Amino acid sequence: MPVPQWTITDFTYRESWWRHRGILMLNICLILPLLSSTLNGLDSSMINNLQILPGWQEYFGKPEGMRLGLVNSAHGIGILSGTPFSPYVSDLLGRRATMFIGAVVMLAGVIAQASSTTMQVFLGARVLIGLGMSFSINAAPLLISELSYPTHRGKMTSLYNSLWYSGSVISAWICLGSHDYAGTSTWSWRIPSFVQAAIPVIQMVLIWFIPESPRFLMARGLESQAMRVLAQYHANGRDERDPIVTFEMAQIRHALNLERQFAFGKSYLRCFSTPGNRQRMFVIIWIAVFSQWSGNGLASYYINIVLDRVGITQTTTKTAINGGLQIFNLASALVGMMVVDKLGRRKIFLISNIGMLIAFSLWTVTTALFSQSGNVVAARATVPLIFIYFFFYDFAYTSMLVLYTLEILPYNIRAKGFAIMNIAMYSTNAFNSLFNPVALNTIGWKYYLFYCGWLIFELLFVMVYIVETKGDCYLLTLSSSHGLLPPARTLEETAALFDGVKVRRGIMRQTSDAAMTLARMSSFHRTQDSRGAAQTSSSASRSHFGSQSEDSAVAFAS
Repeated sequence: MPVPQWTITDFTYRESWWRHRGILMLNICLILPLLSSTLNGLDSSMINNLQILPGWQEYFGKPEGMRLGLVNSAHGIGILSGTPFSPYVSDLLGRRATMFIGAVVMLAGVIAQASSTTMQVFLGARVLIGLGMSFSINAAPLLISELSYPTHRGKMTSLYNSLWYSGSVISAWICLGSHDYAGTSTWSWRIPSFVQAAIPVIQMVLIWFIPESPRFLMARGLESQAMRVLAQYHANGRDERDPIVTFEMAQIRHALNLERQFAFGKSYLRCFSTPGNRQRMFVIIWIAVFSQWSGNGLASYYINIVLDRVGITQTTTKTAINGGLQIFNLASALVGMMVVDKLGRRKIFLISNIGMLIAFSLWTVTTALFSQSGNVVAARATVPLIFIYFFFYDFAYTSMLVLYTLEILPYNIRAKGFAIMNIAMYSTNAFNSLFNPVALNTIGWKYYLFYCGWLIFELLFVMVYIVETKGDCYLLTLSSSHGLLPPARTLEETAALFDGVKVRRGIMRQTSDAAMTLARMSSFHRTQDSRGAAQTSSSASRSHFGSQSEDSAVAFAS
């Protein structure tokens, strides 16, 4: 395949990003949607941590079995209730408005949870929080991936899911602190519940001060606004015809034209309307299932039971182990985030699945030894094995689940495809929440054997079906041999990987030509002193931009 003359890497800023005011301000703005992941981790981990507190156990009658499963799954049920509708809101009202709606609903749920007096009210509050969360976690990662600077997109989107553990860390240590402060009183679990209100309030107040997704603006016909956003944050506020702005605008327009031409309707069936889309959804659904069915749910939601089964029963010891595990998980996910653009997506998935299989198998052996013979050495070995297992799990399935999903989805199905991923993930999680405590109580350590077999299946799937999205292998080799920067892909180029070589070549060739022509014309006209010459430049650029878009549609169709 001939190497395109220009790629997005030719136009990106190559010095320290904090010296580029536009990128610096953009990354500060992206903290707000990143907080949605922190809130998700905080809320998802809350019940796991509350189970350890005697005050919560006594107040709600020490729920166990199916009743405990219902408490753990209520949050997921709320998310599943809202997820089918959240992409329609994201595509209709925008990413920011959807986040605002989610924050309002979550705030109402948090207040109800913190002030609940019965298990019924508590469960209703958990469902309400999950309902609001479904809107937030659909819109926030879309905004991050569609707004991030091109060379930062991989790390920023990976950082989003990695920050789930920052919320988990906050939850674990606040519960420990509230236990030390309030003992067995109801405030030991009400204080952590009230803390959950902080992030929704921050998002409600600040969401309108950050930019909207330029891809959403383009899809709604607001091209001038999209261009201003890209110029301000990607081109440091320079001319709207800056090469990187024109390159990105061209690719977004070309991709949207292609999607409109070959995809009709707005239902979820659109996600399965073409061979490329069906392949995308096949991979996305399975990795979403893997993210919950890899054995991680045992320690993530039932750490209390897992530690009991290896002889660790003291509340303080349990909370300390759990708090330390969450910090370790966050660090492990951040390691995966830092190397995601160096190792590539496929290699990270392979390392993760091999490591999980080995660590979980050993975890199963130590749990079995303690259960059958009371082996104290095996019990002590279980705790470090849990940490080792979670390192490999977080390395890929925390750092890359959202990143990989959003990278391979084109704009027209991105919100709905991401919603399907969330439905698959939380459906699996809800099943785990209901089934895991029953299975652990019924067959004990033998339940771990199922996950050992399942991890083997996961590894085989990754080896066969995971496609590398890091960058074109030929371009990577060429860049390396010439001492150049490794090539980056725009979101449109990455999404086109599942649509065949012709589409990938078309989008790279057409946008490269359009961007460079516009850049040369823009550079020429900026040297003119007269106002009339500048106006002629603007008119010519717009005319050429439109013709390039039409040519692109023909290239894609051919």
